[in-house]
Amino acid sequence: MIKSYFKTAWRNLWKNKAFSLINVLGLSLGMAACLLILQYVNFELSYDHFNKNAKNIYRVVNDRYQNGKLIQHGTITYSAIGKAMQDDYPEVVNHTRIIPGGQQLFIYHDQKIPKQQSLFVENSFLSMFSYPLLAGDNKNALTEARSVLLTAKLARKVFKEKGDDFSQYVGKLITIGQDSVPFRITGILADVPENSLLKFDALESYPSLYRSFGYKQADYDFTDSDFWHYVQLKDGTDVAAFDSKLAAFSQRHFQGNKISGSVEKFYLQPLLDAHLYSDTEYEIATTGSKTVVWGLLIIALFIIGIAWVNYVNLATARSVERAKEVGVRKVTGATQGQLIRQFLTESLLVNLMALVVALVLVGLFQNVFNTLVSNHLSLAYLFKRGLGGYTICIGLIAVILTGVFVSGFYPAFVLSSFRPILVLKGRFSNSKKGAILRKGLVIGQFAITVVLIIGSFVVYKQIKFMSGQKLGVNIDQVLLVNGPVLVKQDTTFVSRTNALVAEMDQIPGVKNAATSFWVPGDEMGRNFNIRAQEGDPNTHYTMRFDGVSRDFLKTYGMQLVAGRDFEPTDYNPDYNKLNNIILNQNAVTTLGYKSPQAALGHIMLNGNKKWTVVGVVADYHQKSLRYAIEPTFLEPAVNIQSQISIKMDTKDVARTVAQIKAKYQSFFPGNIFDYTFLDQQFNDQYKNDELFGQAFSIFGGFAIFIACLGLLGLSLFATIQRTKEIGVRKVLGASVSNIVLLLSKDFVKLVFIAILFAAPAAWFILNNWLQSFAYRTALSWWIFCLAGISAVVVALATISFQAIKAAASNPVKSLRSE
Repeated sequence: MIKSYFKTAWRNLWKNKAFSLINVLGLSLGMAACLLILQYVNFELSYDHFNKNAKNIYRVVNDRYQNGKLIQHGTITYSAIGKAMQDDYPEVVNHTRIIPGGQQLFIYHDQKIPKQQSLFVENSFLSMFSYPLLAGDNKNALTEARSVLLTAKLARKVFKEKGDDFSQYVGKLITIGQDSVPFRITGILADVPENSLLKFDALESYPSLYRSFGYKQADYDFTDSDFWHYVQLKDGTDVAAFDSKLAAFSQRHFQGNKISGSVEKFYLQPLLDAHLYSDTEYEIATTGSKTVVWGLLIIALFIIGIAWVNYVNLATARSVERAKEVGVRKVTGATQGQLIRQFLTESLLVNLMALVVALVLVGLFQNVFNTLVSNHLSLAYLFKRGLGGYTICIGLIAVILTGVFVSGFYPAFVLSSFRPILVLKGRFSNSKKGAILRKGLVIGQFAITVVLIIGSFVVYKQIKFMSGQKLGVNIDQVLLVNGPVLVKQDTTFVSRTNALVAEMDQIPGVKNAATSFWVPGDEMGRNFNIRAQEGDPNTHYTMRFDGVSRDFLKTYGMQLVAGRDFEPTDYNPDYNKLNNIILNQNAVTTLGYKSPQAALGHIMLNGNKKWTVVGVVADYHQKSLRYAIEPTFLEPAVNIQSQISIKMDTKDVARTVAQIKAKYQSFFPGNIFDYTFLDQQFNDQYKNDELFGQAFSIFGGFAIFIACLGLLGLSLFATIQRTKEIGVRKVLGASVSNIVLLLSKDFVKLVFIAILFAAPAAWFILNNWLQSFAYRTALSWWIFCLAGISAVVVALATISFQAIKAAASNPVKSLRSE
């Protein structure tokens, strides 16, 4: 019986090749898009699920308020917080502190391995998280100062190890950065999973900070806030109830704003939310975007839904054509159940064929998709346990089976319910309910496609708006060189750095050079206890700050609106002897001065440190236009972490870079010359937004094409049904344009109705998205008009193809065929 169903289904599909091709092509494109998107979605949702304690691990978020205003929303806080929470609350069973060590240079004998990411962590990190050791003991691997764990990947680089015998390297000594005292390797870690928020090549022992490096605040302190904290709660802890206790925790340890100068608010963020749902400053790692992930998932469901709607529309539209077949089957004894099974078999066969084609398409376009999302994905990501478990896999199977059943069951139910007597007597016609349903589905399809078209336009417009705005700093053709690692900050360092910058200025092709703690695009540091000397002593403000060398303003083309630039006499190796600063206009306003000129010569207090304002620069964008410009001051300071910014012209860049490298290595021999171009680094901030825009455009195009396939099928069927009418009209003198209008107007009306539904929905969605940007483009009316016109033109072109063909046919043939 089953074999008979499949045989009959195949014959019917082969008989109606055009409709079968439209169905298979539409479904295969929908499934392929869905499979590609779900690989990315599954990977992004899988972050940190490999940790066995993941559901009970939280990181501490610290909001800081001054003058009733939120001035910092970040994951960095004070070194004492985690221990204090565990001491105060029995719900906390474990805590660990982390501070990034940055990209370090590892030296083993004469071998130098640069740019290795390290974290300083406590030994409790190893029991809280699931980063297993391949060699060593996780009970005490990081309890002593100057202990370090290497990942297997780094260990292979250091020791040229090709096998898996890592135990032989435990106990060996390795030098990190400029530190002359080596670290002892106490273990080798398995490589960090790719879906881990925390990325590192080595873990350095946290006690090294305060026992070896003299960083006393790292031990237990409520004033220095450069630390990340994770806590592990007991199973079954009510996190909301626990969060409500933290107001009392803050009051107990900070007494309002007495201790830190700010009102501190703490709450916990689940580890599993950190990758996609983080909107905090000072992130410890690169995070993803929930907007991109959920937006792509919704688009995937829309695309496959549109494809199944096409199948339902074409199957029910052809009900008149298949009515006689059903009538004959019923007269010869077929039951409704048998007919339903027959038509469901057809649906299953079409979907199976589409799935096979979809898998081929995924294979063909996998690399293109991987380039789009900047990852190395494959179909295996849908089925791997540990990448979000099997949730996405099960969901995908459930969606496909549901789609196959629903898209097949409704047409099967409609077709099997025909009354054979009426059909065979020729009194059967399509029902009004069926026509209304088909029209509703077409409207729904095109409403979705119009929303996607509008979304593509708006996202593109916002990205162009951000990239076209003047930043207040010129980042074009700026070569960014990392400062020397193998050097100590002594009395000669500042003079050597200044001499290097001066020498670079003399290189042909170099316009200017300068150093700074941070460069545009970086998250600058903040100082919280700031006020004007003549201001209210009880009112404090928060400002960003940067330490810069001479010619920093000139290198970045920043506009000095009042006062002067830094002079050589402003600099001193002894930080306590620095006196002068430059403010931005926002800082002038914050401190209460009426104009930039009025701020000159006044004293700004930073705690007990007095600064004299000698200049004011125009406001500039330190970060992307998603963030507002903040009050900022520049201080005349240089340290070993300063980066070197070199403004170059566009002539013979390779030669200029080679000369810069030679000059750098002559001043700092033994240091690795590591550089990048700043504009590329700055624009990486827009990576998620660009991915969102590209995904909207590409997969929106998929949706439009699939919807047009369905429209083509419906117009083809409508033309076949009206063949005799078209012939009669042509004989009576109707022109080709008259026939095209006749066949097109009903479909175009549906598209116009779809636009009316889509426009307000698109405005609501995209207006909410734009609110996340401090500087944003307008939702212009012409975008909605252009999207609507595009949809009408595409639909009209699709319908007209078949309509013109029918209108140009010989009416004699069409009448003879009847």
